[in-house]
Amino acid sequence: VSQQRLMAWGGGRNLSAQGPFILLGFPGPQGLRAGLFVLFLVAYALTVAGNLAIIALVGAHRHLQTPMYFFLCNLSFLEIWFTTACAPKTLATLARRGSAISLGGCAAQMYFVFALGCTEYFLLAAMAYDRALAICRPLRYSSLMTPGRCARLALGSWLGGFSAISAPAALVARLSFCGSRVINHFFCDIAPWIVLACGDTRVVELVSFGIAFCVILGSCFITLVSYACIILTIVGIPSAAGRRRAFSTCSSHLTVVLLWYGSTIFLHVRTSVESSLDLTKAVTVLNTVVTPVLNPFIYTLRNKDVKEALWRWVQGR
Repeated sequence: VSQQRLMAWGGGRNLSAQGPFILLGFPGPQGLRAGLFVLFLVAYALTVAGNLAIIALVGAHRHLQTPMYFFLCNLSFLEIWFTTACAPKTLATLARRGSAISLGGCAAQMYFVFALGCTEYFLLAAMAYDRALAICRPLRYSSLMTPGRCARLALGSWLGGFSAISAPAALVARLSFCGSRVINHFFCDIAPWIVLACGDTRVVELVSFGIAFCVILGSCFITLVSYACIILTIVGIPSAAGRRRAFSTCSSHLTVVLLWYGSTIFLHVRTSVESSLDLTKAVTVLNTVVTPVLNPFIYTLRNKDVKEALWRWVQGR
């Protein structure tokens, strides 16, 4: 959808400068939107149920109460809120062929979606560090990864994520909008919101790019260094069975990392927001809908301990 068509669509709604924004969502025939509504609803329900199940399993089984599963519970809790930040409004947008949202509501949604996204980068880096210690320093792992250190790493991830997005969120919230107020997205993303601003947005774009660059590359550096140490250690294990066992302890995390970075690097590390909004919207579905719903299944299907705990829970033991 071109910017000109969005301007015309917004003008047709006779929105004043103080009126609400309109989330365009996925324009198209009613049958397509109905199918997307069902898809988003099922994905949202599975995300909440699957991540709640992981948190319940870890809480109910003492042998799962280790640093790795402590971080996994944090990740599952985050995924629930990350999806909740945009899924309900997306469902409303699909049901009504566009949905109104106030300036304050749009700013709040944008802040929480991106703050939780930044937190996920930091949590995945903390989990990579935990796996590196477990594989590279197995004899000292218990003394190095103490409950206190786990709590500090988790708390630092949450505080870092919510602090990192504060500056660009404040700048975006201060923009003025004098034309169309139709957001070409299914939630209040930064890029399509900047496109609607009538003033100079270069500072907002540069700050947003800089924060994304630092968060993504910083967490990616920690993750890469951790996995470099893991790979070097695994290669040095003499037996094939030992190598497989060592790799199995981090394979689920590695799969989640590849999914997350694969979708979000395209979305956030770029200097232009003037084009490719429709492509951005399509890739965001992978980031906000598909990845959160896959995470519980990845950790369940690829993790022997979780599968055993789930089987015991099903049997009522």
